[in-house]
Amino acid sequence: MKNTRRNFLQQTTALAGGALILPSLGIQPWGNRTTVSAADKINIGAIGINGMGWADLKAAIKQPGVNVVALCDVDKNVLDKRMKELADMKVDTSGIKTCGDYRKLLERKDIDAVIIGTPDHWHALIMIEACQAGKDVYVEKPVGNSIGECRAMIAAQQKYNRVVQVGQWQRSQQHFKDAVDFVHSGQLGNIRTVKVWCYQGWMKPGPKVPDSAPPAGVDYAMWLGPAPTRPFNSSRFHFNFRWFWDYAGGLMTDWGVHLLDYGLLGMKAETPKTIAALGGNFAYPDLYEETPDTLTTLYEFDTFNLVWDHAMGIDNGSYGRDHGIAYIGNNGTLVLSRGGWEVIEEKQSKSKVGKPFAKVMDNGLDNHMANFISVVRSRKLEELRCSVQEASHVATVAQMGNISLRCAQRLAWDREAGQFADAGVNEKFLMKEYHNGYRLPIV
Repeated sequence: MKNTRRNFLQQTTALAGGALILPSLGIQPWGNRTTVSAADKINIGAIGINGMGWADLKAAIKQPGVNVVALCDVDKNVLDKRMKELADMKVDTSGIKTCGDYRKLLERKDIDAVIIGTPDHWHALIMIEACQAGKDVYVEKPVGNSIGECRAMIAAQQKYNRVVQVGQWQRSQQHFKDAVDFVHSGQLGNIRTVKVWCYQGWMKPGPKVPDSAPPAGVDYAMWLGPAPTRPFNSSRFHFNFRWFWDYAGGLMTDWGVHLLDYGLLGMKAETPKTIAALGGNFAYPDLYEETPDTLTTLYEFDTFNLVWDHAMGIDNGSYGRDHGIAYIGNNGTLVLSRGGWEVIEEKQSKSKVGKPFAKVMDNGLDNHMANFISVVRSRKLEELRCSVQEASHVATVAQMGNISLRCAQRLAWDREAGQFADAGVNEKFLMKEYHNGYRLPIV
């Protein structure tokens, strides 16, 4: 492939994406943390701690020399719950301040880094303002909720020269690196198709319920932030925000950025030439959702096709797995998932490329957070395992699939111009509209 994905990123951003994945780092439990010098101590604050933000925070406090000094969430019930849990974990909570407005947290001069675990529609705004405030950032995936937001986030990281790690923690698991190395070795032969699928039996939308008053302790106006003002509905709130276009992009951007990422990495792919998506709410039409519970998207690249396939509420995905990436070559097919990887040999091939199933031996999230903290100390941005540049690339590809579905048409992408060939599609979908007085800062 003449133009690699790495070359594409170098041409469009001032920073290269950095090393793909480094060897796993040792992690120490809460009760056995190594003593570090005062100069190496890092004070962190966490914004949005109900779901992955809480998992990220727990990974962070395992790192030697990391102190939690602030928690922010729009739901006071969540704040109270997490403070109790931290105390139960024997974390000293006497110096931890809580708030419901992230701006109060960013004002603090003693905070070195922030974790952003909010719903997706807040990622870009808080990440950019955190960089402006001189903070390093660990932000949950997908990095942006639109292609335009992804670009603004890259610009902010570059302008303020901050460490920004995106929570695509699979990049910090050794077996993912090993599998991609095998793909790059050429032993599979010419790869014609990459299949990426996500069948999640435990994920279903919420029921259709009447609008109601927000629960006590919830600052619903702050939760909405730049999203359109709507009455509170419990089936749009907390975890279920994923299934509404105002706040997120459904399973395509929720799990898709994890899995599509490795489809693209394995093929050293830049952006596709065309995108065609078909899907809808076929499985659960009586539940409350806007994003599709069933979706198939075909991405056309120069030398191969990539197929995305997702289904909510069932687990029977390809190769007997509920998620995965399959690189289908002339000599064999490599099947990769969070559980491990194997190579299934093509029956007609004379090349002996079959590989038995390799199990997972490490903790990706802990490794990923250790990498972030290490780079916060070293300032060696090239060592980040998932920079905002790399994360923005896969988020852009995921957004393309959603945009094709919503337009109900096959779309062509102009790589040189960095936009769709259809000007009307660009105007409607490249950037999210902000509401309620919020504006994305001009960087």
